[in-house]
Amino acid sequence: MARVVITGGNRGIGSELANAYAAAGDEVILGIRNPEAVGASAYELLPLDVGSDDSVAAFAQLLDDRPVDILINNAGIIGPERQSVRDADFDGFLQTLNVNTVGPLRVTQALLPNLEASTGAKVVIISSRMGSLSGAETSQLAYRASKAAVNKLARGLATELTPTGIIVASLHPGWVRTDMGGAGADISPQESSQGIKTVIDQLRPDNSGRFWNFDGSELDW
Repeated sequence: MARVVITGGNRGIGSELANAYAAAGDEVILGIRNPEAVGASAYELLPLDVGSDDSVAAFAQLLDDRPVDILINNAGIIGPERQSVRDADFDGFLQTLNVNTVGPLRVTQALLPNLEASTGAKVVIISSRMGSLSGAETSQLAYRASKAAVNKLARGLATELTPTGIIVASLHPGWVRTDMGGAGADISPQESSQGIKTVIDQLRPDNSGRFWNFDGSELDW
């Protein structure tokens, strides 16, 4: 049985990932902004705002010294309404970077003792191929920039954490029918989460630091 920590796990992809791991017999801990608003849950719910240093530190304290086998950095935001070259909400742009890029680093750094207490722990960042530098699109520029930056973070984490045995991956979940993806998206949260779990199951030290699609194919940075 693995202990799995998922940020932003109360809806959409995060919720379905929680269900998938629980169905496999794993222990699931969800870090969410407002646990009191959820009510009864099959999972351990802990308060977490990945955009806040204090909140992340408090979250780590609540986990105490429990080993973490899999950390899934799933929490994220789409960004402000205005995020184009000609019309940008700069405060909103910075908030998008704070949550989507700095957030996974905050959480991973805070939980390093828990990850190092496991054997072959895995750190997963839910990114997006919208952050791939091979694309030239400019819509939702803050979101794209935040995902491009978090992909670089994943590479850096993989390089630094290889000596500890911790495996790191960046994952594109697909275009998913969630509040963020919209009703017209390609796949369901269930299909995305099952694909993501399969990819995570197959992560090994020799493929750490790569960018994966939910279907198991490798993506260009």
